[in-house]
Parts: sequence; structure tokens; C-alpha cells
Amino acid sequence: MNARTDKRTIHRRGFLRQSALAFGAVVAGPTLIPARALGLGAAGSPNGRITMGFIGLGGQGTGHLLGGAWTYVPGGYVARDDVQVLAVCDVRQERRESAEQRCNQMYAQKFGQAGYDGVRAYRDFREVLARPDIDAVLLAQPYHWAAPMAIMAMGAGKDVYCEKPIAITVREGRQLVETSQRYGRIYQAGMQQRSEYAGKFRLACELVRNGRIGQLKEVYAYRQPGAFYPSPWTSKESQPVPAGFDWDLWLGPLPWRPFNGEAGHALSGCFVGDVNWSPHHYDIIQWTVHPEPTAPIDVWCESEGGDPNDTVVHYRYANGVVVHSSAYPGEAVGPDGGACFVGTTGRIAVDRAHIVSDPPSILRTPLRADDSRVYRATSHSGNFLECIRTRRPTICEPETAVYTMNAILIGGIALILRRQLKWNPVKAEFEGDAQANRLLAYSPRPPWRL
Repeated sequence: MNARTDKRTIHRRGFLRQSALAFGAVVAGPTLIPARALGLGAAGSPNGRITMGFIGLGGQGTGHLLGGAWTYVPGGYVARDDVQVLAVCDVRQERRESAEQRCNQMYAQKFGQAGYDGVRAYRDFREVLARPDIDAVLLAQPYHWAAPMAIMAMGAGKDVYCEKPIAITVREGRQLVETSQRYGRIYQAGMQQRSEYAGKFRLACELVRNGRIGQLKEVYAYRQPGAFYPSPWTSKESQPVPAGFDWDLWLGPLPWRPFNGEAGHALSGCFVGDVNWSPHHYDIIQWTVHPEPTAPIDVWCESEGGDPNDTVVHYRYANGVVVHSSAYPGEAVGPDGGACFVGTTGRIAVDRAHIVSDPPSILRTPLRADDSRVYRATSHSGNFLECIRTRRPTICEPETAVYTMNAILIGGIALILRRQLKWNPVKAEFEGDAQANRLLAYSPRPPWRL
């Protein structure tokens, strides 16, 4: 190892088209480390600088680290004056070594310190978690690693920013929440729509909550829910593991299988529906619907014909709002998905590019001073760093993130079983349904049992 080294759905589609498309440590603040260790020399000050490790250096992880579509900050975290990157980690040697080199080069230039080598590369994420000088980690790992790695990181005293899907089973999500509470860690889920995109989603949420479309009745979501389905993976083919790629560590808690060239997120036969894009949209929907988190939820699915894209998953919340979600072709609503909120006197549709209303006057009438507001953040990464300092919960803290993921996962289980289910959020199980409850967890491969 190199240590450095109903039919009504058409209304919403037409509406958007016509509108031109829408887991010990006690609570602690950041570690203060000597200025010389930061490459700042005698003139520098470590106050306010948060030390970080980055685990998972694919497109999204590298985008966060060095600048990309998901940080919304030029140059990424490494360019921030309030962050010091100390570690980069990936099971692929070429990724970690490239990130190490690029970060050290950037810091050498920034600090005017030739040969700067304060950023170290790791293959095994546990070595990053073992470093006492690291305050926080950003996790952009394969789906099945999201909850286990975040749980281990919080147990090691780290604050965590974790990309979706947050958890691939309900049981993982519950343990994630319990761990964050036990260790008092700051956790931010990568649900950037709450903070970014010029506040469109926040505006839609506040308008609906303040009755601008009358009483909210229905929501249409054009991303299908999904779940991890613990079925065995089988293949008649295998390929040599590429040099410098730790396949066993990539698999981690999943059942062993030979490498066959598929080393992305989803493993064949293990997922149903969408656990990647869906969290963004369900998060905004539940933020807006504002359901009672302890009240039961009915979930069922309906199919029109044999096309899976015509399967609609329905959720009925205790406040009477019904959410309809489907996987209609992207061209019907644009690539950004989004949601449409239908009330008794109007509707609002929003996606990453647009927010539109019917009647249009809804959007032309500003919120009043006495209208209710939701948590406001204008930078998702900035909110995470601010909350590390203040110990205030983030805009998408664990309970919120897991409540969103549970909606997606129970919808995925309804898709698997093809029947109506009643979900009890307090017990985190389906009422009177042993078969459905068996799909709430899977048995991790040793030694990854948390």
C-alpha cells in the first residue's frame, strides 16, 4: 500500500412543458493545529481553519475537492481559506495519487512553499478516520458504503458530509441517526437543492406552506423511488482486477462476487428504482409537504400496461396529501426532474432550472413579513462548515436525510412486492407485514458488521 500514495399526471407534465421548463468523541469544535503544519509559516493563523479528509475520488468526490458542479465554489474545498485538506482516499491508486499531487501543487503555490507535501493519500479509509488531526470528512463513495462509512466516521469523532444515497436500507438509516446523536457529530447530507439553485426550491416550499396554492392536495414527482434488494448477484463471467484497484475493499459489506468490469455504484440485481436522483426531489417534497414524522404512511404502486416507466408509486401522508411518483421519460419534464405541488387554488412546479406557477400571480406576490419561513442556507458546503464551527444542525441533518431516504426505500419495497403497505415511522417497520420487513436490512459481509 502506498500511504501517500390517475391520468392527472399528464397535467403536470404538460404544465412544465408549456412553462418552458423546473455516524468516541464528545461534541467539539474544529481542531486548531500549528500554522507551520498548514504551510502558513509564522504569519499564518489556524483559527477557523477546518481540517478535512476526502474519501471517494470519482467524479463527484473530485468535484467537491478540486471544484465541480456540486460544490458551487470555484476551486472546490481545497481552494477555500477556511479549509485545510490533509488526506485524500480512494481504492483506486491512480485516483488517490492524482488527487494527492494536485492538492499538494495547489497548496505549494498558495503558500509559496515549494515541495509542499501536507496532503497524504490513502487506500483504506480507516487510516483517514484514525487521524486525530482531521476534523471532518467528505464521503463520495459507492452507494453501499454511504451509511457504514458515515457511521464509522462519526464513531471516530469526525463530522461528516455524505453524498447520496445516505443509506440503502432502513436499518442503516436508523443506525446513522442513532450514531450522530450518540456522538454529537455534525452531519450534512448532499441534498444541495435546499441550499443552491438561487433558492427556487426554498421559495416553492415557503409559498406552498403559506397557502399560496390553497390547501395542498397532491404532489407529482418525476423520479421513481428505489431500494436495495438483497438478492444474490450471479455472473458467468469475471475479469482480472485492474492493477491498483482494491476490489475487496470496494465491495466492503456486500456479498463477495468476482470483478466483471462493473465497478460503478449499483450492482446488478441489487437495486430497484432510483436511489441516486430520487433523494433530491423527495427531500424537497417532504420539506414542502411537512408531514408529521411519527405518523403512518400508506404506500402502493399501480402499473399501466407492461412498461415499468408507467408504474406510479403513491404515498398518502396523515395530513391527507398524496404524492405520486413515476419514471416518465425525461423529455416530458426536462432532465432536472423536479416536482409539481397541486393545491385547491393553484399549483407550483419547480426544478433546478425553473420555478413556475398557475396562476402566474402566485410567483409575482412576495412573501409577507409575517409568513412562515424555513431554514435558509445559500451554500450547502458553506452551511456544513459553518455548522462544524457553531455545532448548529445543518440544513439537511441526519433525521431529515433519513426520513427522505426511508420514503424512497419503502416505495422501492412496494415496487418489489407490488402491493399496498403501511409504514410506521416510529417503529421503522411495516405494520403486520413480515415479508416486507425482511427487506429493511441485509447481512453485511464480515468484518463490516457495525
